[in-house]
Amino acid sequence: MRIKTKRIYDDVSSDDGVRILVDRLWPRGVSKQQANIDEWLKDIAPSSALRKEFNHQSERFDWFKKAYLEELQTGPQYKAFQQLKKIMLENSTVTLLYAAKDRTHNQAMVLKEQLDSN
Repeated sequence: MRIKTKRIYDDVSSDDGVRILVDRLWPRGVSKQQANIDEWLKDIAPSSALRKEFNHQSERFDWFKKAYLEELQTGPQYKAFQQLKKIMLENSTVTLLYAAKDRTHNQAMVLKEQLDSN
């Protein structure tokens, strides 16, 4: 099983496998046709309060990661995370899509790391 991460604004590739949007909000300027997603797991995204407090500040990423992992284990995100794990078991390649400009400090990277460790 292969897990990839990619900005939703990047070109669609034939090796993306199942494309899953992991943002709570639909990305600006992207039509549903352009996005070419297979699944939108908006409930897996960090809570609005956590997202706003993090505000994509890379120096706060360690704090964000810890808080987000807690949400994935005990919050409303848990059910969506279990759904993502099921999708992964059924497919050889999954690409987690996100809109953030920072390619290393975002929720998709936290999800990928968590899934890779299981």
